[in-house]
Amino acid sequence: MDMLRFATAGSVDDGKSTLIGRLLYDSKSIFEDQLESVEATSKGRGDEYTDLSLLTDGLRAEREQGITIDVAYRYFATPKRKFIIADTPGHAQYTRNMVTGASTADLAIVLVDARKGVLEQSRRHATIASLLRVPHIVLAVNKMDLVDWSQEVFESIREEFFAFASKLNITDMTAIPLSALAGDNVVNRSENMPWYEGTSLLHHLENVYIASDRNLQDVRFPVQYVIRPQQNARRDYRGYAGQVASGVIKVGDEVLVLPSGLSSKVVGIDTADGPLDEAFPPMSVTLRLADELDISRGDVICRKGNHPDISQDIEAMVCWMDDAPLRVGQKLSVLHTTRSARAVIRKVTYELNVNTLHRDELTNELGLNAVGRISLRTTTPLVADEYSRNRTTGAFVLIDESTNRTVGAGTVIGST
Repeated sequence: MDMLRFATAGSVDDGKSTLIGRLLYDSKSIFEDQLESVEATSKGRGDEYTDLSLLTDGLRAEREQGITIDVAYRYFATPKRKFIIADTPGHAQYTRNMVTGASTADLAIVLVDARKGVLEQSRRHATIASLLRVPHIVLAVNKMDLVDWSQEVFESIREEFFAFASKLNITDMTAIPLSALAGDNVVNRSENMPWYEGTSLLHHLENVYIASDRNLQDVRFPVQYVIRPQQNARRDYRGYAGQVASGVIKVGDEVLVLPSGLSSKVVGIDTADGPLDEAFPPMSVTLRLADELDISRGDVICRKGNHPDISQDIEAMVCWMDDAPLRVGQKLSVLHTTRSARAVIRKVTYELNVNTLHRDELTNELGLNAVGRISLRTTTPLVADEYSRNRTTGAFVLIDESTNRTVGAGTVIGST
C-alpha cells in the first residue's frame, strides 16, 4: 500500500481544520474517547454542533483563538492508501510553517471560502506550492452550503484561481466544491450539488496517481554513515549507509562518488531484513562497493553519466524564517542532504511578492516570512541538483551558527 503526503492551506476560518476533522471522522480514523472529548469541549463552549476542527487544533492557543498556528500532522488510512496530513496555518505571519508542511507533500489542498472567493492568502499558498514543486493541487471550495450550493459561485472561483495558477509551474489542478461542516463531497458524494460530476475529495486523494512523481532516473545516494569492519561481525565488511534520494540502484551498477570523482561498482545492497538486488526511494540501505575508497558522510554516490553539479556558488530561492532579516555578507551554516558547510550570503537578487508575483529587485535584505532569490558561497562544494529536477538533492536549510536555529529554507535554482 503506497502513501500520500498532503498539506492543507488557506485563509483563516476557511475550514481547514474542520475539513481534516471531517476526513478523520467520516473515514472512521478517530477513537471513541477522542470524539467524546471533542463533543464535551464543543458543548462546553456552547456550540450547537460537534466542532471537528478540535481534532487537529491541538495547542491551547489554537483552541482559544480558533486558528491554526503550528503545523499539525495527522495520520489515517483507507483500504486503498495511507495518508499523512500536514495542517498548515492560514495567517501570513506563519508562511514559514506552510513552507515546512508543503516541502515534503505530494499534493496540496488550497481551501477557499465560497462566500469570500479567492483571497491574497489563496494566491500566496498556490505560489508557495508551486515554488516547492508540489505536483498536485486541489482547489477545495468550502462552505458551499452557505451560498445555496451555487454552481455559478463555484465556477467563478475556479476560473479566477486557475487563471492565476496558470502563471505558476503547476502540472495538475483539480477543483472540488464541498462543505466540510456538513460532509458534502468530503468522503461521500453530495446530493446537494447534482451539477458537479467529479469525485469526492477522499476518492480523489485515494486515486491521484503519484508513482510518476518519483524521480527514478537520477541515482542519488547521500552517504549518511560509514560502517567500518570493527562494527560488523565480518572483519572485511565496509558499507555506506543512507537513504536512496532518487533513482534505482542495482547490484553490478558502475557508480561515481562525488565530490572526489572516484568510481567503483556496487557489489551488495544490505538491509536489516537481508540483502537486496536493487534499492529505490525512500529505502534506507547499506551499499557495498568493489573498491576501498575514501568515502565519508556527505558524499554522494551516483551514476557515471548522470551526476549532480558540484559547486561552491549556489543560486537559490529561500524562505526566510527569522525575526532578524537576511542580509548580504551574513554568515550561516548550510545543511544539504547529509553534508554541512558554512556559507556567506553574496547577493539578494530580488524579493518575490507571493500574492502578485512581482519581483522587488531594489531590496538588499529579506524579512521574516519573505521569499526571494539569493546567491551564496559555501566553504566546501555542495553536490546538488536543481530543485525542479530533484526535490531532495535540490533542497537545503540555513542555520544560525550562534543559536543553532533553522532560519531559512532554500531550493537550488542553479550553480555557477
